[in-house]
Amino acid sequence: MAIDYKKEGRVAIFTINRPEAMNAMNMETMGEFRQAIIDFRDDPELWVGIVTGAGEKAFCGGADIKDTLPFMQKHSRDAWSFPPSIMRGLELWKPLIAAINGMALGGGMEIALACDIRIAAENARLGTPEVALGLIPGWGGTQRLPRAIPKCKAAEMLLMGKPIDAQEAYRIGLVNKVVPQAELMATAKEWAETICQAGPLAVRAAKEAMLRGCDMTLEDGLRLESSLVAYVLATEDFAEGIKAFVEKRKPNYKAK
Repeated sequence: MAIDYKKEGRVAIFTINRPEAMNAMNMETMGEFRQAIIDFRDDPELWVGIVTGAGEKAFCGGADIKDTLPFMQKHSRDAWSFPPSIMRGLELWKPLIAAINGMALGGGMEIALACDIRIAAENARLGTPEVALGLIPGWGGTQRLPRAIPKCKAAEMLLMGKPIDAQEAYRIGLVNKVVPQAELMATAKEWAETICQAGPLAVRAAKEAMLRGCDMTLEDGLRLESSLVAYVLATEDFAEGIKAFVEKRKPNYKAK
């Protein structure tokens, strides 16, 4: 399997498993990744996901030049030919953490950008080198990168195609934390477990408000926020959270 999909309690772990190809995404891998994400989305027992790559050299080297890029070229005028993914077309309000274990270039960078939290190993390098091939990022890089970091830095990465190291990525706010390679997955799992302690429906509502609100005026975003507040106020989880707080105990959330 090109995607190693595991479930550990409330946490799903997606490992891109093509180390012989720097974990590049061919069409088979894209399909497996999509199916695993859909399973994660629809499984009520899973609350947080972690995306990483096999080995210590690459998170994901991007689209497979021999397989995926020719497919994209052949279907360039057919926007619906490419399967929906977290990069485009597949809504996912459960949080995702990218555990960037090495090189994250092109489509690999875009997968990381589609995650909500990014933790990088010290050896990680991130970039969008597509312009060097006469191409532009096609999985959301031109849109998510300038929303994640200052536009001048996004322009530097997008227009020059040069990767940056993990420390620079941290300095400009592209990643949340940089850790030694040996501590990467433990840190990602620790962060995932911390999120799992919160009300899962509230976490999803917060993510939805944050992402959808970014494309709205402040007034419309506040309306969205109010509607989601009304939604979570009516959940069993909110009642349990308040009851647990009064009783000075840990809440037993059920995503209901």
